[in-house]
Amino acid sequence: MTTIDLTPLYRSTIGFDRFGSLLNAALGAEKPASGGYPPYNIEVVGENQYAITLAVAGFTRNDIDIQVEHGVLTIRGKQDSDDREHNYLHQGIANRAFERKFTLADHVEVTGAELSNGLLKLNLVKEVPEAMKPRKIEIGGDSDTVLEHKSGKAA
Repeated sequence: MTTIDLTPLYRSTIGFDRFGSLLNAALGAEKPASGGYPPYNIEVVGENQYAITLAVAGFTRNDIDIQVEHGVLTIRGKQDSDDREHNYLHQGIANRAFERKFTLADHVEVTGAELSNGLLKLNLVKEVPEAMKPRKIEIGGDSDTVLEHKSGKAA
């Protein structure tokens, strides 16, 4: 397993503690048991707008569960078992259950999902609250003020 020392990062940043744990989790993550199923795309569709598209052929709206909890988007698919007996010559269509997880950045919200032609598309938007946007800080006081040390001498 690869180890990265994030100490220099912590010397000059405040509040990025979660970043270190995310990086360590990403580096230490094992390949999912689903082996890359279902395939997906992540797309930037506009400023602060994203889309995740999963190929979920054969699944219906009722077969898919989408949840967001603690900044993790989880998409699960499970079809009801087909009790019919099949005699396949070739079976290349995967009808197995799946689970995909995506870690969302702060202030990223899922705004909707649609299923069409075997593709599940989730729309996401990053909305930074007004309190988090840059703002100018005015410096108060008289510009001719003389600073004094505790000894009482002028600086």
